[in-house]
Amino acid sequence: MVKILTSLNKFLLKKQISNIEYKISFIDAYLPIYLAKLNARLDQKVSNLKEKQQEMLLQFEIDTLSDQDYQKYKTDDLLEKLKKAYYWKERAVNQSINRLELKTKNQEKIAELNKKRVLKLEALKQELLDKETQILNANQRHIDDVELKQKKIQYEQEKQKYHQALNEFKNPLVDQLKISYAAYETKMIHKQNSLKEKLSQAQKKLESILKNESIQNMLHEKLGQDEILKIENLTMQFGGLKAVDNLTFAVKKGEIFGLIGPNGAGKTTVFNCITQFYKSNSGEIYYQNSNHEVVSLNSYKVHDVVKQGITRTFQNVELIWELNILDNMLVGAHSLYKSNFLDQSLHLLRLKREEEILKAKALKILTDLGLFVYKDFYPLGLPYGILKKIELARTLMTNPNLIILDEPAAGLNDLETKELAQTIKKIQKEYDCTIFLVEHDMELVMEICDTICAISFGKKLAIGTPIEIKKNPVVQEAYLGGE
Repeated sequence: MVKILTSLNKFLLKKQISNIEYKISFIDAYLPIYLAKLNARLDQKVSNLKEKQQEMLLQFEIDTLSDQDYQKYKTDDLLEKLKKAYYWKERAVNQSINRLELKTKNQEKIAELNKKRVLKLEALKQELLDKETQILNANQRHIDDVELKQKKIQYEQEKQKYHQALNEFKNPLVDQLKISYAAYETKMIHKQNSLKEKLSQAQKKLESILKNESIQNMLHEKLGQDEILKIENLTMQFGGLKAVDNLTFAVKKGEIFGLIGPNGAGKTTVFNCITQFYKSNSGEIYYQNSNHEVVSLNSYKVHDVVKQGITRTFQNVELIWELNILDNMLVGAHSLYKSNFLDQSLHLLRLKREEEILKAKALKILTDLGLFVYKDFYPLGLPYGILKKIELARTLMTNPNLIILDEPAAGLNDLETKELAQTIKKIQKEYDCTIFLVEHDMELVMEICDTICAISFGKKLAIGTPIEIKKNPVVQEAYLGGE
C-alpha cells in the first residue's frame, strides 16, 4: 500500500512539475508576442492617421506643380484609359470587316469593305483626337510665378503641420504602450516568481522521493555524467532472424553520433527499438530526459517517447501534403498543446495564445534554417533537399534533447548533402541537441560525426572517432570493402 501511494505521489508531482514548467515557459514565450501585438495596434492607428493626412497633403503638393506638370498629372491616366478604349473599338471594326470579307469572294465587295474600314478607322481617330483635346483643355491651368511660390510656401507649412500633428498623436500612444507593457510584464514576472517557488517545492519533494528509491538510484548509475543514451545488450529477433544481437554502446550529450553498417545490418531496427516502435526481446535502453531523470525507455509506449525529449525522422519524407509548410511545423508540436477539450471546442483565449506562441516558434525555426520563404508553400513540388530540411526543422518544434535521423541524406545530390550537413551542425550547436543518425553516405558521416559505431548483422564491430573507424580493418572488411 505504501509503495502504491508513493508511486501515485511521484506521478502527481511529475505532472505538477510539468504543468508549472509549461506555465513558466508560456509567460517567457508570450511576453514578446504581447509586445508585438501592442506595437501592431500602434502602427495601425498611426497608419490610419497618415493615410488621412497624406491625402490632404497631396492636394497641396499638386498645387505646387508647374502648369505643364499639373496638366500631365491630371491627364495622363485619363488619356491612357481613352487610348485603350479606342484600341478595342478599332479592333472591333477590323474584326467585323474581316469576317465580312471571308464570306465573299467578290473583289468589288471586298474593295467596298476596305473603303468602309478606312472611313470608320479615320472617324475613330478623329473622335479620339477630339476627346483628347477636350481632356487637355479641361485640365489646363495658368498660374504666375508669384502665386506658384506662395503655393510652395504653403505646402512646406502644411508638411510641418503634418509632422507635428503626427508626433502629437504618436508620442502619447507610445508612452501609453510602454506603460501598458510594463504593467503587464510586472504582473507576469510576479506570477512567474510565484510559479518558480511552487516548482522548487515540488522538485524538492520529488527529489526526496527519488532518493529513497533504490531503482532510480540504480538507473542513474547506468549512465555516465556525460551520457544521454545507453543501449545495453539489446537483442531484437524476428522469427529465426536476429536483426540486433546483444548490442551495447552509449551516446554522449551534445555530440553527433553515427551508426553505420551494410544494408540489413539492423541500424533502423535499433532506432525503432529506441523509439519503441519495436519492443526488444531483451536488453535495456537508458535515457536522461530534460528533467535530468534517467528512465528506461522499454517501459514507455511509443507515443510517450516524444514527451521524454526524443524525436525522429524516417527514411522517406513524412510530411502532410495537404498542409502548407507552416501548418506542417505546427502539427509537429501537437504534443506541446496543453489546452483541453473545452478550449479547443470554443476556441478560448488559452488556445489562441498557445497557437500564437507555437506559430512564432515555427517561424523562428524556419528563419534560423533559411526556410522562411517556403512557409506558405505546399510540400508537393518543392525540391527533395528542401523537404528533408523541413523535416529536420519540424523535429525542433518539440524542444528535443535527442534527435534521431534515419538516413537523412538518402536521395540527395552532392550540393543538397553539403547543405544538409551544415543544417545538422547548426541544429546541434544553436539548439543544444544531441543527434543520433544512421547514414550510408560515408563522406557525410565522416564530416559531421563526433563518434561512430559500426555494426554488421546486428553486432557491434567497432566504436570510435571517424578517423579510428576509417582505419579499423574489421570495418573496412565488413562495410567499406577492405583496403
